[in-house]
Amino acid sequence: MIHIGIAEYPDAQKAAIWGLKDLFEATGRYRSPIASPTGTMSVEIIQDFSNNHDGKFDAVILPPSFSARPQGDELKALSNWILRHHKRGALICSVCAGTFLLAASGLLDGRRATTHWGLAEIFSDEFPQVKLETERLVIDEGDVITAGGLMAWTDLGLKIIARFLGLSTMLETARLFLIDPGLREQSYYDLFSPSFTHGDDQILKVQHWLHAQYQSAVSVPQMANIAGQEERTFLRRFRAATGHTPSDYLQRLRINKARELLELTKESVETIASNVGYLDISAFRKLFQKIVGLSPSEYRRRFTPLESSPLRI
Repeated sequence: MIHIGIAEYPDAQKAAIWGLKDLFEATGRYRSPIASPTGTMSVEIIQDFSNNHDGKFDAVILPPSFSARPQGDELKALSNWILRHHKRGALICSVCAGTFLLAASGLLDGRRATTHWGLAEIFSDEFPQVKLETERLVIDEGDVITAGGLMAWTDLGLKIIARFLGLSTMLETARLFLIDPGLREQSYYDLFSPSFTHGDDQILKVQHWLHAQYQSAVSVPQMANIAGQEERTFLRRFRAATGHTPSDYLQRLRINKARELLELTKESVETIASNVGYLDISAFRKLFQKIVGLSPSEYRRRFTPLESSPLRI
């Protein structure tokens, strides 16, 4: 029997808690007659993080939260609970904002982790000692697993099932719940959302210009001229304001526009590449794959709305 503990801290997302409970308990309840009896899972939802209620778990999970995270004494009690079970050999896992709680325990210091891509800046400011990789949906560090988005609890759950009960049980559970067990990454869903509230009016002027002229051949000297700055000063201030170099910003802006066209039109990949400013289709494909994690054609198959795509079944 594999024993899983799920932390129901204040404001933890109930859908993730009960969804994980159903997922794990189904591994024994609905196993097909031909499946090997590799074991079953039991789930305990924990609200008391003191020593008074402290069973032994094979894995503990910190689910996501929509609102304020535990602070002060609540956070200290939860961190101590996490550390106690890690010391006893439990696999420690988190989903989305739950990674903030895991990081607060110190277990992620100097290690790779992921959280929701929309929380990346806040997380990095709060925990600079953690090697954040928000393009990844799930990162397995052996004794610690972190998962990215709000619904990444399904990916985490399948990974835990495979870890403890084997691949065949994981695949059978995925089929039962109609969950895609294939590899996917958070970068597939991470749309480029640049900041326009940084307070640097000269850089903001360049950003607005880029969003209107992204299809054209633009250069750093042009951008510096629009900002009314020396090129060196412009490069430094642009990165400070946006978090990107001008070249990276332009590339991500173009790829974002390409994603929209792939989703909403039936234009060829070649036409879309040209429309967003790329004359070299090979370079466009390589850059799209690098930023998104899928080729343009794979992205279209995965994300084109059902009613407009004969490729979706």
